[in-house]
Amino acid sequence: MKSIAALQDVVTPWADGLEPSDAELYAIEAEMPLVLAEVELLDALIAQLDRTPSQFDARRIRRARNRVLDARRDAANRVGLTVAGDAA
Repeated sequence: MKSIAALQDVVTPWADGLEPSDAELYAIEAEMPLVLAEVELLDALIAQLDRTPSQFDARRIRRARNRVLDARRDAANRVGLTVAGDAA
């Protein structure tokens, strides 16, 4: 029997360049408020799935949506570009 061996290098070889660059870390940090706002909105939406929505749930979702819009606006103003889905 012949043994089958991989003729290629490992898919992700370890190298010094695997660490994120300063620019990538800055981009992640700049997007973090938007990510956190979207997570908060998802939490609010998920929480109301298994029960009858109350006025409190509606207010929580409305506030979370407003935070997402604010975070998108701030991100767009920081970059100077519009985020997809934003109003002109």
